[in-house]
Amino acid sequence: MNDNNQVSKKSPAQKVPKNVVFMGLVSLFNDIASEMVYPIIPIFLNTVLKAPISVIGFIEGLAESTASFLKLVSGWFSDKLEKRKPFVVLGYSLSSFSKLFLGFATSWPMVLFARFLDRFGKGARVSSRDALILESVEPENRGRAFGFHRSMDSIGAVVGPLLALLALVFFKEKLTTIFFLAFIPSIIGVLVLIVFVKEVKNKINSNRELSPPSKLRWSAFSSRFKIFLIISAVFAIGNSSDAFLILRAQNLGMSITLAVAAYVVYNISYALFSYPAGILSDKISPKKILVGGYILFAIVYGGFGLIRTENLVWILFFSYGIYMALTDGISRAYIADTIPKEISGTAFGAQQMVSGLCIFLSSVLAGLLWKLFGPAVPFYFGSVTGMLSAILLFFSRGRNDPSPEN
Repeated sequence: MNDNNQVSKKSPAQKVPKNVVFMGLVSLFNDIASEMVYPIIPIFLNTVLKAPISVIGFIEGLAESTASFLKLVSGWFSDKLEKRKPFVVLGYSLSSFSKLFLGFATSWPMVLFARFLDRFGKGARVSSRDALILESVEPENRGRAFGFHRSMDSIGAVVGPLLALLALVFFKEKLTTIFFLAFIPSIIGVLVLIVFVKEVKNKINSNRELSPPSKLRWSAFSSRFKIFLIISAVFAIGNSSDAFLILRAQNLGMSITLAVAAYVVYNISYALFSYPAGILSDKISPKKILVGGYILFAIVYGGFGLIRTENLVWILFFSYGIYMALTDGISRAYIADTIPKEISGTAFGAQQMVSGLCIFLSSVLAGLLWKLFGPAVPFYFGSVTGMLSAILLFFSRGRNDPSPEN
C-alpha cells in the first residue's frame, strides 16, 4: 500500500490537543463559578445593598478596566519570561478566592473589592492562557481550538446560572449563600490546571528578532493589528457590561428568577454556536465572521432599546449568545493571523486592554445615560457603535506587513 494512502486526516478530536482540552475544562469549572454569581451581583447590589444604577456601572467598569490593563502587562511578561502557566494559575486562583469575599459583602465597596480581585485574576491569566492555546495548536486549526475553548467556557456559563437558579429556590433567594457555593467549582478548576495543563516549549530562542522588545512599542505590531485595535475600541465604547442586560430584563418586568433564566438562554446559544463558528472561521476567514457578529450585536442592542415588554427578551438573549460565539474566540483567531507567536501574549493583552478600558467608559456612560435619559438609550448608543465597527472592519485594509509565523 502506498505510504500516502496510509496517512489519514486528523479527526476533529485530534485537531484539538490535550492541552486545549484541559484548558477548556479549567474554563468550564471557572465559568460555572463565575456565572453562578455574575447574574446575581447586579441584583444583589440593587435590591439588597440598595446601590444605584450609576454605582453598578462604575463597579463593573472599574473591574473590567483593571483586568484590561493587567492583560497587557501580564501578556508582555509571559512573552519575556517564555512562561505561560504561572500567570494562568495565579489568575484563576485569585478569581476563586474573590467568591469568598463576595459572600462576606455587606456594602457596595466590599463588592467592588471582590470584583476588583476577580478581574485582577482575569487580567493576570487571559493573555497568557490565549497564548498557551495558540502555542498548543497547529495554525490551520486556530479557529477550531479557540472555538472549542469558548464553547467549554460557555457550557460552564450555562451550568452556573442553572445552579444559581436551583440555589435561589432551595435557599429561598439568600444570595450570599450562592457566592460561597461558587467557590467549590472554581477551586476544582485551579486543581485541574495545576495537575494537567502543560507548559509548551516555545521556539523564541531560534528567532530572537521576533522576541518581545524590552519596552512596549507601537511599532512592534503590524498595521492590520493596529487597525483592529482601533476598531475594537470603537466597538467596546458601546458594549457596556452584560449586567445592564440583566437589569434591563428586570426593568421590563422580569422577576429575579426569570432574569437569571434569560441569562441562561444567552449562555446556551453561546455554547452551542462557539465551536461551529470557530470551524467556519478556519474555512472562510475570521474577519467575515467578526463582521457578521458586529452586525448581530447592533441588531440585538437596538432590540433591547426598542422593546417595551418582557416577551421578546428571550429571543434577544438567545441572539446575544450567537453574537458572542461569532466574536469572542474568533477575535483571537483573527489576531493570531496578524502577529507572530513570539509576541502573542503582548498582542492579546494589548487588544484586551484597549477593549476593556473602553468598556469601563462604556459601563460608566451606560449608567449615566440610563439615569438621565432612560433605560433604552444605552442600548441605542451600543447599536450605533456596533454597526459602525462592522463597517470599519469590512473595509479595513492593512499594508503588506511581514507575515506572522504559520
